[in-house]
Amino acid sequence: MIIHIYAKVSLGKINHFIRFYIGGVSALEKIRFDNSGLIPAIAQDFATGEILMFAWMNAESLALTIEKQQAVYYSRSRKKLWFKGEESGHTQLIKEIRTDCDNDVILLKVEQVGGIACHTGRKSCFFQKLDNNKWHAVAKILKDPKDIYG
Repeated sequence: MIIHIYAKVSLGKINHFIRFYIGGVSALEKIRFDNSGLIPAIAQDFATGEILMFAWMNAESLALTIEKQQAVYYSRSRKKLWFKGEESGHTQLIKEIRTDCDNDVILLKVEQVGGIACHTGRKSCFFQKLDNNKWHAVAKILKDPKDIYG
């Protein structure tokens, strides 16, 4: 039997939420968070392989993502958890979670609900392409952000 125990560990100004297992090993033990307690996370469309967005996660958001099988990020500007799609309805359902060879980057393979990952109303946040030393938008807006966020 596996029992989940959550512990809030304070290291200086950084609070780490660590999931311990009795009778197993925590998936978070392997992850190498930076000095701020964060790890970069890339969301990729599971079906097409297209990169949708980049965000940050902390231990708590990664644990919640694993538990809920929905993307939860950490907003550095707001200093709080960001449940993707909380306002827009454009949630990300987790299909796979991977880490790189150094265990310091997370890759979320997701099903993007509503087909829009970017707050600009586009499928991907990576819609700008450098061409002749100028940035150009190469993806259309699928829905006006005013209609998404009000």
